[in-house]
Amino acid sequence: MNSPEGLALAQRLRDLREGGGWPGRHITQAELAEALGASVPSISSWESATNQAKPPRKRLEAYATFFATERSVAETPYRMLSYTELTADERTRRGELLRELVGLRNNAPTEAPTATSTPFAESPWHFTPDQDITIVGSELPERLKVKLPNADPDDPDFVDLYKYADLDALLELHGHLRAANPNSNVYVRTPAELEPDDYTSHLVLLGGVDWNFVTKDLLERVELPVRQLGRPDADDPGGFEVGEGAKAQLFAPKLRRVDGGVVLLEDVALFYRAPNPFNDKRTVTICNGMFGRGTYGLVRALTDARFRDRNGKYLRDQFAGMNEFSIISRIQIVAGRVLTPDWTKPRYKLHEWPVTK
Repeated sequence: MNSPEGLALAQRLRDLREGGGWPGRHITQAELAEALGASVPSISSWESATNQAKPPRKRLEAYATFFATERSVAETPYRMLSYTELTADERTRRGELLRELVGLRNNAPTEAPTATSTPFAESPWHFTPDQDITIVGSELPERLKVKLPNADPDDPDFVDLYKYADLDALLELHGHLRAANPNSNVYVRTPAELEPDDYTSHLVLLGGVDWNFVTKDLLERVELPVRQLGRPDADDPGGFEVGEGAKAQLFAPKLRRVDGGVVLLEDVALFYRAPNPFNDKRTVTICNGMFGRGTYGLVRALTDARFRDRNGKYLRDQFAGMNEFSIISRIQIVAGRVLTPDWTKPRYKLHEWPVTK
């Protein structure tokens, strides 16, 4: 069945192309497809009143960038300018148009964002009462578990929590979630322990693609333009990559070699919030550093009493009207101590998505 909201998005996309973007300027589907790097059948399906195919979010970003400035059609073939080429007024126009299109795609109101259209009311760690929350912690591989004391189930002093790779982050986050959501169940699972019902709760994923296959699976399902590169060995710290081909940008940890070993000076970590792809009435949140110290620092960004309010407000203001967003954050380590990042300071934010301003 066709929905009025889906029809509204299709009509708006067609209107932009047929003159709504700039009065008197009609653009063919072929011309727009070439400029956006899409196919003509895709453009047609997104404008269809019957099929109502929803374009991926990254395509809506491209629409917003293209129609933010008439310079896109100043010469042929038409082209989409990069975000950095836009003027301040054009960036404002882009942000307004992107919010409108994303609102239509998510069946949300298209007015300017209000308090009710922010990604969360108080903190990203406050959820609706009586909704289950499941923390999925990375599990240490067996080769590392066997090196730990009391990690053998037959040991009288066996410690079950030693199976988790990010114990600092897990302990910090579990306590905060229990305090912030007193009427909700908060479960802790390894990826292998998840039951079907766990997947449809609020999911909070700790750790990355090397040891948490749920994080790896989720990142492959969503439209986030960020890829995590694994750590194949100690000499390769990996990182997060944004962009394609020659324009790809890598954000990697900073290490220093000392007496044959390595010291972590600065980690990089991803915070990602979106609707749960297994139950869109719930959320998925990824807190993922290249190292455990980065994961812990990222969690602290929204639990540390000195920074959580300002960082939470930053997310609300920056991503108002968006229910899917991410930050790649710099996590500094000084004298072995993890420092909480302050997202109100540009130096701590390496990349944000989507770009709304």
